[in-house]
Amino acid sequence: MSSALLTLADSRLPAGGHTHSGGVEQAIAAGLVRDPSSLAAFLLRRLTTSGAVAAGLAAAACDGGDLAALDAEADARTPSPALRAASRQQGRGLVRVGRRAWPSPLWDALPAAPHHPVALGVAAAAGACPPGTPPRPPRTSRSAARRRRRSGCSRWTR
Repeated sequence: MSSALLTLADSRLPAGGHTHSGGVEQAIAAGLVRDPSSLAAFLLRRLTTSGAVAAGLAAAACDGGDLAALDAEADARTPSPALRAASRQQGRGLVRVGRRAWPSPLWDALPAAPHHPVALGVAAAAGACPPGTPPRPPRTSRSAARRRRRSGCSRWTR
């Protein structure tokens, strides 16, 4: 597992996928999720539907696809206005963190408020995570890293 992938999966990353439940609260309120087995079924359905769409968009963005077109596709494939807004909020957060962690001109090609999967694809490309290439760690100074280690502070906390 690479440091760039671990960073993107870190629950302390302010724009990680953990920041939005993907509809679990609504499913509980509607009675669709009542116990661990119904939660597992809900998550599997989510993974095989919208999860697969998000993965495809992220992969296409990482591979150098037309980011504006991919963002428009994300809009078209996310029918709920609330989910579209949440995706764009996560995307903005990821761009803000990603620009600092993996400086790259790739970030400049993104729309102003990209959907999370599109921003995630750019983060993967900027962090050198495309398949078959070794990712590089986030950019940080040695002195800042030493201070964080001494203080026990994580990269993403203040």
